[in-house]
Amino acid sequence: MDPAVMEEIAKKMESFEATMGHIEGVPLLGSTCDAWDSIYNFQARGDDILIATYPKAGTTWMQEIVDLILQEGDAQKGRRAPTYIKVPFIDMVPPKPMPSGVELAQTMKSPRVLKTHLPINLLPPSFWEKNVKVVYFARNAKDCMVSYYYFQKINKVLPDPGTWENYFSAFLSGHVPWGIWFDHVIGWWKAMDKHQILFIFYEDMIEDPMREIRKVMKFLGKDLSDGVLENIKYHTSFQAMKENPMTNFSQHPNMDQTISLFIRKGEWAYSLVST
Repeated sequence: MDPAVMEEIAKKMESFEATMGHIEGVPLLGSTCDAWDSIYNFQARGDDILIATYPKAGTTWMQEIVDLILQEGDAQKGRRAPTYIKVPFIDMVPPKPMPSGVELAQTMKSPRVLKTHLPINLLPPSFWEKNVKVVYFARNAKDCMVSYYYFQKINKVLPDPGTWENYFSAFLSGHVPWGIWFDHVIGWWKAMDKHQILFIFYEDMIEDPMREIRKVMKFLGKDLSDGVLENIKYHTSFQAMKENPMTNFSQHPNMDQTISLFIRKGEWAYSLVST
């Protein structure tokens, strides 16, 4: 993105205050609610690939894995743009002049890789009408909660999370953007019998990345060599993504990483005791 545009957005974010609203009882960002008609009426394409997650479930990790599978492991092509540009977040409406996820997706050629945090009951119906393949990445609630808390502290588009004690209660009751973790995960899980949905678990990816990357590859109809998969594994490792300016959000004007890093490990056991 043009540096002048980034600077303009950064200045706007200095006085920006996030608001909340509700769609069918699900808490969402106010800007998402305001643009709901354009989001819900989004037109999917048959060759789209949708990555669906609850916030802080490892979304950026899966976005990079899927993108590199489509690029056949070519890391240079993977660095063609920041993750948030090459994989539009369809339910996000940031302050102008930054384009919304819908606007960005509409400018892209097929095949597109898209991202959503929406619970399944709010997903635009065109995704089902076009029988789009969905990769759902699930992470245990404790790690999601810790990562989400710190993410809300650094992301100026999201409401301030307040104290850890208050946030703990808010998360459990679903009074956070995109609602209750359990409802989100179980809703997508139950839909696997009716739609093309691949469920991948964060903890399984940590345990054996090659095995899980291979599952994603097969689901996407690709056939890559072990050498290519090893390359994808390397370039999507925690350390590689932390150092990669295209994945670590270091250039994103909405992030204040002086508070906490965007890419961090969900150390829930430590945080529950010390925060």
